[in-house]
Amino acid sequence: MPVEARGEPVGAGVPHGVGRVRVSAAATDLVTGEGVRCGGGVFVSASVVKADILAALLLRAQDSGRGPTAAERSLAAAMIERSDNDAASVLWRTVGSAAGLDTACARLGLTETAGGEGGYWGLTRTTAADRLVLLRRLLGRDGEEGADLLGGDARALARTLMGRVVAAQAWGVPVVADGSAWAVKNGWMPRDATGLWVVHSFGRVTSGGRDCLLAVLSDGHATMAEGVARVEAAARAAMAALPPQPAEGGRRPAG
Repeated sequence: MPVEARGEPVGAGVPHGVGRVRVSAAATDLVTGEGVRCGGGVFVSASVVKADILAALLLRAQDSGRGPTAAERSLAAAMIERSDNDAASVLWRTVGSAAGLDTACARLGLTETAGGEGGYWGLTRTTAADRLVLLRRLLGRDGEEGADLLGGDARALARTLMGRVVAAQAWGVPVVADGSAWAVKNGWMPRDATGLWVVHSFGRVTSGGRDCLLAVLSDGHATMAEGVARVEAAARAAMAALPPQPAEGGRRPAG
């Protein structure tokens, strides 16, 4: 079960809470089921919502008894691999904008995510906990609770796209990878009112031999580079704070 990090907090060494900076991190070991979390709060999504738009698109196609069309696949690839905003806007409208996203999120079990105010997808609000829920739906292991909400082909497409993010955007979660494959979607934008940066990263990664889901949300950074550094520090700290795996692997016994 998720636990608050013991000993050194997940944010140790990360200057969150300085001024207006906030950092929220959550991680889950897919083998043991153990997890950690540090910080909370609701954040504007920036481009991490593009993964939600993808999930809504896949649900919509599945409901129609088909896979995504060639045009939808092309747009989805641009939206996820390059974080193309124009492609995201087209697919945002395709899935029904904020109302359509909210419906999809409800079906997927995201209880703390709400479509962007004023129809702006980047202003969708979400939490680190909901990012892990979405990762389970898109990238989780076969047979897990909720894994059947999206079919195998749909989840395979999500894994493929999130595993092909261009090198310039492969920061955040991938920094903890131990050389194996990873899947990620990042988000970043300055807020108009303050000029301060929102910087997020979430995905699936193998680190130290552990197959994990990891999400770090943050805001209030003076620059994007500063935000990326804080996100990566929090990602490393979250992985380090996960409870040790049992000696023989597998889930810890209940009780």
